[in-house]
Amino acid sequence: MLEVSEVGNKVGKKEFAAAIPDLRVGLINAQYDLREADFPVIIWIAGDDRLAANELVNRLNEWMDSRFADTRVFAEPTDEEYQRPHLWRLWRSLPPKGRSAFFVGGLMRAAIQRATGEIDEPEFSIWLRHITNMQAQLVADGALILKFFLHTPAKEQRKKLKKAEKDPHAGWQVDQRDWAALDSLGPVLPIAERILRESSGPGAPWTIVESTNSRYRDLTVARTILAALTARLTEKPRRYGPALAESVFGDFDAEANVLSGVDLTQALTHGEYRAQLAKEQARLKKLSIEARSRGVSSILAFEGWDAAGKGGVIRRITGAMEAGDYRVIPVSAPTEEERNYHYLWRFWRDLPPAGKVVIFDRTWYGRVLVERLEGFASPSEWQRAFDEINDFEAQMVEQGYYVAKFWLHISPEEQLARFKAREQTAYKKHKITEEDYRNRDKWDHYVTAVDQKILRTTSDRARWHVIAANNKRFARVATLRAINKGLARTLRER
Repeated sequence: MLEVSEVGNKVGKKEFAAAIPDLRVGLINAQYDLREADFPVIIWIAGDDRLAANELVNRLNEWMDSRFADTRVFAEPTDEEYQRPHLWRLWRSLPPKGRSAFFVGGLMRAAIQRATGEIDEPEFSIWLRHITNMQAQLVADGALILKFFLHTPAKEQRKKLKKAEKDPHAGWQVDQRDWAALDSLGPVLPIAERILRESSGPGAPWTIVESTNSRYRDLTVARTILAALTARLTEKPRRYGPALAESVFGDFDAEANVLSGVDLTQALTHGEYRAQLAKEQARLKKLSIEARSRGVSSILAFEGWDAAGKGGVIRRITGAMEAGDYRVIPVSAPTEEERNYHYLWRFWRDLPPAGKVVIFDRTWYGRVLVERLEGFASPSEWQRAFDEINDFEAQMVEQGYYVAKFWLHISPEEQLARFKAREQTAYKKHKITEEDYRNRDKWDHYVTAVDQKILRTTSDRARWHVIAANNKRFARVATLRAINKGLARTLRER
């Protein structure tokens, strides 16, 4: 694949100088037009020639307005990055709508790790699948992704490195890393070619650029960026892909009936509650300390009906842990900033470091619940979200996180009674709005959506726990018991 690009493309000095003025104007104008657009631009620069990548990125930052193009270099992960899933640093580096970002490196590092056996074939294949899934998600969400692999034949690289070392003005750019990378190219390049093949997809293909001649390289990449950005800015408003018919889920989902099978009569007396709560909290305290010492992170995700008692359950969980070990993140409608990113971005950024616990009060499942039923997400958006969410949670599990998801279930009658009670309680009045009552009219639609959600996003390592919550005491103890069982299992298997 890479050898095909070795055809000796060159651009002379005069042609290069003549092309620059108009090219720079075009790039700057496109950047300013992009500021008013509803999509981000990701420009990924990778290759087998580190010096070429550095030179190209510096050139692009010279020709473009660097105030509106962030540069993210993915070298060896930091300690903070090692504690999260592999793609955490990519998600945190995404540009918002109206801006662009250069993603530099990363690909050859992965190829080297596989060639040296630092990562095995199953782990490498999983990483590659997640990369491919991520770019597909971003493309579907509207991002413009441009990917360039800079290839310089090994023979030409050796000439360039030797020449640079002798140059008093350029020698400082060369170090042992360049020679070491060159010496390892033999076994690494076939793996790099595999990455290029498997991660080229609709809307995000790799462009291989011959980089022996720097003028040809720089003009080719810059012109490609300008052409793609101009085309995207002038095309008609993007239409969502065709929606899947509701019936494609029909028969399978119809058999789920998850919520209808929950026994809402389950309850605890005050005496039973006090004894069992103390027992489960004591166990959670012990397990959370062990998890912290062993670097095992936890994600606890809470969903449920309005007034189902999520806050009370969460307080009993946090009451059993040391204050510095957890964060509770209440999730509401996305802010103006958050709407400029893929909907999963705000959840990726809050994943915990090693040994810590993050509790989400409402979650990424809003895409397939309230956003679906209130019309904030198009059919194509919420339907593809099931696969996106499964991929997101799989990466947490692969990192070693304990992941547990809870739906607190109550009856419509119990919800109404709690609404009325809240209206009579001074410190709870703020929890009730007209929207809460309006949502009750869609109860049956929410039941269907919840059943579908649980069916399509349950896995052995990211389980849904449907908790009968008509009795708050039972719900609190049942949730704690489920967390303790799951966390103990995760610790046992680590």
